[in-house]
Amino acid sequence: MNDKIKSLQEVIKKLSPDKQNEVISYAKKLLEKETNLHGTKMNLSWAGALKEYKNQYTSLDLQKKALQWWGD
Repeated sequence: MNDKIKSLQEVIKKLSPDKQNEVISYAKKLLEKETNLHGTKMNLSWAGALKEYKNQYTSLDLQKKALQWWGD
């Protein structure tokens, strides 16, 4: 067994039953969060939406315009 797992088990054994349940709950939340981050795909439906403007604007032009729109 992994040394980290052994160490974690030793710490958990020393906790009260209520705190052990908190650790389990927290670990499940971490696992769910990690799964959500890696289990979803980005929606790239917007990709290519501005291709008609590629010869009209540079990325720097668009960045400056975006800053103007945001009020900076």
